[in-house]
Amino acid sequence: MCGRYASFLPPEAIARLFHTAGALPNVAPSWNVAQSQRAMVVRRHPETGARHLDLLTWGLVPYWTKDLRSARRPINARAETVATSPMFRDAFARRRALIPAQAFYEWRRTENGAKQPFAIARRDGETLAFAGLWEGWRGPEGEVLRSFAIIVTAANATMAPIHDRMPVIVDQPDWPLWLGETEGGAASLLHSAAEDVLRVWPVSTRVNRPANNDADLLAPLPPA
Repeated sequence: MCGRYASFLPPEAIARLFHTAGALPNVAPSWNVAQSQRAMVVRRHPETGARHLDLLTWGLVPYWTKDLRSARRPINARAETVATSPMFRDAFARRRALIPAQAFYEWRRTENGAKQPFAIARRDGETLAFAGLWEGWRGPEGEVLRSFAIIVTAANATMAPIHDRMPVIVDQPDWPLWLGETEGGAASLLHSAAEDVLRVWPVSTRVNRPANNDADLLAPLPPA
């Protein structure tokens, strides 16, 4: 799964990296993005086809949802079923997105039953681009909620000692295919990252609380 991540680069830097058009969102840096929070998402504008950088809510609400209060709002979609699941298949076909992140977190259960958090980032220091889906929901009073989910797949050997799932990471040459700018099978990108892409290190349990949000969350734990 992917249940927490860091997104602390300013919108201007993300817009340059992903070549987005239009106004930039006003968002503070976050080292602890959590479910139901708003975060930066790169998506194709449904009318112009241009890439836009927008703030969407983490937790997908399909457009056909009747009651927002009882909606599931999943933060992740499984790569193995995303193209066929009623919850995700329409968004997978028409509304794919990229979610920029500088790192993400995962937890491993220790022998005493506690959970040790780890941070995961690219070895080269570049921004991660998670494969995602977005949706637009309109309420009975005309209110609009735009939301997203991150697609996860089986862990590679780097991640497997911590968790059996990991987010799908889309490499920069594949961004046009994933966003639907070029023809091809986007499903071919739904695989785990190559073994030389990521690095992993243990971090403080302060990250367990979403209220904790500062750069020290990514500081490596000192050797035991």
